[in-house]
Amino acid sequence: MNTIHCMDCIEGLRALAPGCARLIFADPPYNLSGAAHRTVQSGKRVVCDKGRWDQIKDVHKFNEQWIEACLHALADDGTLWISGTLHNHPSVGMALKQLNCWIINDVIWFKRNAPPLLSANRLAPSTELIWVASKSKRYYFNYRLAKEINGGKQMRNMWEISATRHVTPHPAEKPVALLERIINIASEPGDLVVDPFTGSGTTAVVAHALGRNFTGFELDENYAAMARKRVADIDIESRINQPAPRQTHDPTAAQIHLLD
Repeated sequence: MNTIHCMDCIEGLRALAPGCARLIFADPPYNLSGAAHRTVQSGKRVVCDKGRWDQIKDVHKFNEQWIEACLHALADDGTLWISGTLHNHPSVGMALKQLNCWIINDVIWFKRNAPPLLSANRLAPSTELIWVASKSKRYYFNYRLAKEINGGKQMRNMWEISATRHVTPHPAEKPVALLERIINIASEPGDLVVDPFTGSGTTAVVAHALGRNFTGFELDENYAAMARKRVADIDIESRINQPAPRQTHDPTAAQIHLLD
């Protein structure tokens, strides 16, 4: 455990013990890169090329395959969280349905400080979407802690979490605050958290800081090495902005069993 493997996640997930992961957070390729795709860099329009990992010929088939591998590793009461945008979100939702998953939520991550759009022919993107799913209607979700994190009020599926300056060169780095919230409410200390697309290593860093075990997979050797170094160099007090509320194991209070 607590390992980042430089390998294909489908192969790696299938090699894990069945049902070993309480939480799987996946930030898969959005398939944005390509010769005909454009983005903005330093105020100029350039070809969008995040890397070979972001160029997939049949993205829906790919989504089906890695999600199916995730379900092999996911515990019966575990949850699968998948981040995305409109470019891949519909395919992921369809794959979850085709694989008979129970879809719990679609979380809308709103970035108030998202960068402006140079183009004048569409709305400026400021959200990402996160599917939350499980194998059945019985899954672990710490409702009490989620309410505590939200100032005593029921947590809703609209999360306002600002984008942060990247601490690594990875183009799809997620903020610590986002992973901190997910890991806190979807797992307990000692649980195994798995990230099929480790990338910059944020999931690994936060899981380690919060006392979880971690296994990740990353195709790019440079990113895998970078993520390993982040975990090795972690300073919990500096990486986590605020300490997590104290958690006590209360299965009755923490688990939500949906009936409809």
